[in-house]
Amino acid sequence: MKSNGFRSMSTDALWRLHEKVAAELTQRMITEKATLEDRLRKLRSSDETAKPDRSRRPYPKVVPKYRNPKNPGETWSGRGKQPRWLAKRLGAGSKLDDFLINRPGRRRR
Repeated sequence: MKSNGFRSMSTDALWRLHEKVAAELTQRMITEKATLEDRLRKLRSSDETAKPDRSRRPYPKVVPKYRNPKNPGETWSGRGKQPRWLAKRLGAGSKLDDFLINRPGRRRR
């Protein structure tokens, strides 16, 4: 329908057209939603059957290697992203070896 056709229509006719379009869109959205929910239900059921019955293997506890001298409760194992306190101190010129935790039987390099 051209825009000129809309201009020539009365307000009542435009409103009826609006109601028809809204009703059709609502019906299509309901149908599409039901289809998507059915697909999601199938995916969830297939995902549950694909999981193995065994649990994850146990990982050993990672002991900390570095300690914040200003706050001894803050430690880092050397894995993952460096903590903020360490990055800040390294940026200020300290060396990573300055924060090593001394343990009996362990030599510092």
